[in-house]
Amino acid sequence: QLQASGGGLVQAGGSLRLSCAASGFTFSRYDMGWFRQAPGREREFVATISWSGRRLDYQDSVKGRFTISRDNANNTVYLQMSSLKPADTAVYYCAGARIGYYGRDKGMYVHWGQGTQVTVSS
Repeated sequence: QLQASGGGLVQAGGSLRLSCAASGFTFSRYDMGWFRQAPGREREFVATISWSGRRLDYQDSVKGRFTISRDNANNTVYLQMSSLKPADTAVYYCAGARIGYYGRDKGMYVHWGQGTQVTVSS
């Protein structure tokens, strides 16, 4: 129901744009988020966007470098990543939150994509 794409290998300081296409649910009703999981670490919150696109929230370590956006007409959420660092290396997942929930708690997200690998070399 959520298909993430756009990951890859990039040098430090570079950029990538992740996309996540939704199907099978009413995308425009859901607040959406991006999470990431590095090897040996728990999955962590990266960014979230409300259903309208008017509310945004970011993990402190990505503020000013990452931008989340959405296109409700095309059922897609994006994560533009710039000034990438090796510490950003992880599998990135998009997710749809439980209706009415806007926040960082991954336990409140009910739709998950399969993940896309982002590797930043130094």
